[in-house]
Amino acid sequence: MILVTSSAHTITPAIYSNLTYDVARDFAAVGAIGSVPNVLIISPAKGIKTLKEFVEAAKAKPGSFNFASVGVGSAVHLSAERFRIAAGYEAQHIPFKGGAEALTEVIAGRVEYYFCPIATALPHIRDGRLLGLAVSSPKRASALPDVPTTLEAGFADSDYTFWIGAFVPAKTPKEIVEKLNREMLAAVQAPAVKEKLATLGVELMPMSPAEFDAHVKGEIQRYGAFAKAAGLKAN
Repeated sequence: MILVTSSAHTITPAIYSNLTYDVARDFAAVGAIGSVPNVLIISPAKGIKTLKEFVEAAKAKPGSFNFASVGVGSAVHLSAERFRIAAGYEAQHIPFKGGAEALTEVIAGRVEYYFCPIATALPHIRDGRLLGLAVSSPKRASALPDVPTTLEAGFADSDYTFWIGAFVPAKTPKEIVEKLNREMLAAVQAPAVKEKLATLGVELMPMSPAEFDAHVKGEIQRYGAFAKAAGLKAN
């Protein structure tokens, strides 16, 4: 049995008090498939052109901004909260059941912004229905090379890497975990797969099981502490 999940996996212990499993101990990390930058999108009708203007507008009317997500503790929610706190403004979180509904509300201007997975946002940015102000990843996204990162824009400790990775039960023999890792890395490097991932804005994250395990455990500590400090809790 293989679990394919996102980086939201590492924050669940901090926001759910009744988990029936231990995120760190009950899973063996196989490897990361890749990362997907989240892009801060707004309606062009808002008249905001840069991230600096966006933050200035949010601070000018405290609490007047709201932002979409696909649920408390989701990767897009964490991207938004990390940036909001780093930039120092207040905004109301509006969780939706799915990304399509969130996009519709941002395009219509009823919700100010959304840290959307880049693959979902790209068609709307390209046709002018949405404006991408910044990406939450540590480096610029190859699919949107002209859009700065939140770090480049001057907001320290505002980045968040949204990744997709694979896990197996903790008691899975090490040799099986390592074989799965090799097969997965070979699969994502296949030309057709690599090309398809690139069109979706996915950046490859090649890691050994040990490297990915260390990465995951580091995020459990880092983002768990952040979630608690920010008061993020599931309803």
